[in-house]
Amino acid sequence: MEFCHRVQLLIPLVYVIALFSTIFAVVSASNEFCDATFVYGDSGCNIPPSVSSKILIKGGTVVNAHHKEAADVYIEDGIIVAVQPNIKDAHLSLQDHLQVGDDTRVIDATGKFVMPGGIDPHTHLAMEFMGSETIDDFFSGQAAALAGGTTMHIDFVIPVNGSLSAGYKAYVEKAKRSCMDYGFHMAITKWDETVSEDMEIMVKEKGINSFKFFLAYKGSFMVNDELLMEGLKKCKSLGALAMVHAENGDAVFEGQKRMIELGITGPEGHALSRPPVLEGEATARAIRLAGFVNTPLYVVHVMSIDAMEEIARARKSGQRVIGEPVVSGLVLNDSVLWDPDFHFAARYVMSPPIRAPGHGTALQGALATGLLQLVGTDHCTFNSTQKALGIGDFRKIPNGVNGMEERMHLVWDTMVASGQISVTDYVRITSTECARIFNIYPRKGAVLLGSDADIIILNPNSSFEISSKSHHYRTDTNVYEGWRGKGKVEVTIAGGRIVWENDELKVVPGAGKYIEMPPFSYLFDGIDKADAKYLSSLRAPVKRSTT
Repeated sequence: MEFCHRVQLLIPLVYVIALFSTIFAVVSASNEFCDATFVYGDSGCNIPPSVSSKILIKGGTVVNAHHKEAADVYIEDGIIVAVQPNIKDAHLSLQDHLQVGDDTRVIDATGKFVMPGGIDPHTHLAMEFMGSETIDDFFSGQAAALAGGTTMHIDFVIPVNGSLSAGYKAYVEKAKRSCMDYGFHMAITKWDETVSEDMEIMVKEKGINSFKFFLAYKGSFMVNDELLMEGLKKCKSLGALAMVHAENGDAVFEGQKRMIELGITGPEGHALSRPPVLEGEATARAIRLAGFVNTPLYVVHVMSIDAMEEIARARKSGQRVIGEPVVSGLVLNDSVLWDPDFHFAARYVMSPPIRAPGHGTALQGALATGLLQLVGTDHCTFNSTQKALGIGDFRKIPNGVNGMEERMHLVWDTMVASGQISVTDYVRITSTECARIFNIYPRKGAVLLGSDADIIILNPNSSFEISSKSHHYRTDTNVYEGWRGKGKVEVTIAGGRIVWENDELKVVPGAGKYIEMPPFSYLFDGIDKADAKYLSSLRAPVKRSTT
């Protein structure tokens, strides 16, 4: 109730700020929008995004992670101001200063689900990596995501020569053309006092509440156990979530040399050089070190049964570990890496690798039963020319696949349409749990009074088909090419603007907002009590006579 009352008091001011911000974004970005229109194949320019400050969604089933109900949703200036049955489309006074009038855009959602927009916890846009840069920048990647029903993502800031502050400045610049809301994680690639101090600045001043440690990529991003321990301790003190890319980088390096010595230089060598056992080992090691420090841990892109079982074991013991599978790991298998066409096989190279049949099914089951908590994409796209850098040596193939546009559809088709999870669980694993973990709920991840108006309307009876000819990325391939399924996002509303409707994308560069994420999410609740219990159990130091 306190949240609702606070929102009601702030609504008049929010209206004014949001309205002027929207107008300014539209005017200042109109020329860029024309460019974007051309890129995405629309027929012409001067097609503004829908900027109606009032939207009424009628007749749908509103779905949140905790319940679903038949209700209408009323939006003003980017904020949800009413969720209740049978809101009339004209002249119904909701509050003293609110009225649904004739200037309201009405959307009929009869027979459809009205849900929070997706939040993708794991993306890499405009990232410099392996001698190249990902082909999707913050505008093209986000535009594609909006077409697929994702309304926010969290990208990874990569330090510049180990400097967090320089990396942050670089990514602020990269994100200026954002067309949807976004946040930042921060990678840690070295350790010294400056890095430690910068972590504190990132948390307290820049709205970053998570730091990623790579246990793979020897010679570039990889950190050793000593650095990881220092980072875990610092994360705990700041209330920031430690994240790990869990593969044993030293063993992967040996595996790569072994494959080359055997004359295995194609994409299949990538999978063979970094088998599931190395992912399982690194996951177990990171979990145990986080347990030693007593700080929460988030394992990114869980791709194997080996890693999943380590997470399940830790959670069963009471440890606070989050496991994030990604769409590619859920629905693909590694047979594609043995395709005789290098260019086809190379598009599927990512790390950890897509696994053999059976792993994806097991990950789906773990997600359905709560052993894994949310779904990301690890969206990191390179085009065919960039992937061809690895002809003759799989170690030089830029790692990464697409997913920002397909995630919501593939998770629905694979998990909901198949009967593995409920529609409320779908909201939880694609949106709400991410918002909770990164401490932005209920502003994000909910269709509730006072939440941001980031909403999708999904028709469970409509079909979709994935194709590189129709997707909205800049890359020329799609690892889900030809996939057909049920359950289509027909409308996407981001920040109170209709940006996807009737298979048309209407986005404005610069309209997206940076979302600051405060520290000490629910994962840190009770950590201090556990520490106190540990200290009281030591029965030490023992007082001994010195004589």
